[in-house]
Amino acid sequence: MGTATISDIAWKGHHMRGHRYRVTIEHLGTPRDGMDRQPELVFEAVNHDDIIGIVQRIRASGHYSEDEAASLGIGLKLFSEVMLKRKDDPLFAALRPAISSFIGGLKDRNRAGSGEAA
Repeated sequence: MGTATISDIAWKGHHMRGHRYRVTIEHLGTPRDGMDRQPELVFEAVNHDDIIGIVQRIRASGHYSEDEAASLGIGLKLFSEVMLKRKDDPLFAALRPAISSFIGGLKDRNRAGSGEAA
């Protein structure tokens, strides 16, 4: 039997609700010859939103390349979920209004790009 992660324990105990993801980052190249590749980084995250659906909508807007859309959607949703879970952490206080405004603008742009009504 494998080792349970914190998110497995929380999920089974229903303390964390949402979409569960396993994120894998694989280092494919180096900025200089001779640098060692970094080991793969794998972690689990729970998010209240469907991140894959969000990336699909960003891609459909046509404003970003496929890879840029994935980076933007995944990075933004992983970061903002930590910010939501840590709502009392003063480190995030200055960012909250800007992130909220940015997400609203991104949603508007995605609607306009896909032809959906706002």
